Amino acid sequence: MKFRRSEAKEFARTNMTGIWAAALMPFNDDLSINEKGFRKNLRHWVDELGIDGIFIAGKQSEFFSMSLPERKRSMEIVVDEVGSKAGVIASCSDQNMDVVIELAQHAQSIGAPYIVVHAPVLHFLHGRDETLYQYYKTISEKVDIGIAMWSHEDSGYLMSPELCARIAELPNIVAIKYSVPREMYTRLTRLVGDKIHVSTASEEEWFDNIVELGWKLYLCSSPPYLFQTAIDKRMREYTDLAFAGEVAKAKVIRDSLNPVRQAFKRTRPAEKPPAHSKYWQELMGQVGGRVRPPMLELTEAEKEATRVAFETCGLKVPGAAKKPSAA
Repeated sequence: MKFRRSEAKEFARTNMTGIWAAALMPFNDDLSINEKGFRKNLRHWVDELGIDGIFIAGKQSEFFSMSLPERKRSMEIVVDEVGSKAGVIASCSDQNMDVVIELAQHAQSIGAPYIVVHAPVLHFLHGRDETLYQYYKTISEKVDIGIAMWSHEDSGYLMSPELCARIAELPNIVAIKYSVPREMYTRLTRLVGDKIHVSTASEEEWFDNIVELGWKLYLCSSPPYLFQTAIDKRMREYTDLAFAGEVAKAKVIRDSLNPVRQAFKRTRPAEKPPAHSKYWQELMGQVGGRVRPPMLELTEAEKEATRVAFETCGLKVPGAAKKPSAA
């Protein structure tokens, strides 16, 4: 442990900053975890792209298709491969509270400094604030490491800013991934001040949130490694400029990524985000691989449309990386 439970907020305020990325998990043709390929991606993301932290075992990783041992192993791989060079936040989200706590305690035991827990689906309830407060309080009392809340419409509701601010008073609640309309996360930011980090997964909103809301943490999705290469690190560049107060320069660079954003969105089939992201990875020279059922694979026509858009979007890619990786 790098800090005591009572020190979690202070530790996160200083160390849980910058660009974090939600990891896609590459699967082999037999749908087993491609550990070698995943480690290769992790090294690239941290060593070459300068990503500050890795979010593991979340929706991008297809955690819902993983066994409990696989989820634990995925956390271990990240801590082992890049834990000494980057932050690690492990998703312990599950409908079963015992599973959440088991994963949380495992993350702590292997040296992960943070976990993130998605708000659960709550059937039949018309009021839920006290239930959710007690949910996060229970988890908070079971581990000493930092905890991030996670509110997304996938739960069937959104946690209110006022409820999140109340939960933020717990000693080791350090952040929230708040996938909500901007007016909601703006209100929460003002309610909590610097008590916890407030963030959202939208890369398109990240620059404005640094400048207008004083955010220090992007938590997070896959753009940090889908919109950047070893020779084209514009997200890193505009982030660092914005942090330094060079807003005009940062905005020019941020806006220059619009063709990349548009190409990615335009070619992403509504039912196939994981497969599309993984194929985009392969075009960049990263290890993408299969998706697990019930996720759907891209058709050849969808791959071709994605390849054409990728090659004309203006992202600078080392020459050999434009062909899908077989690693």
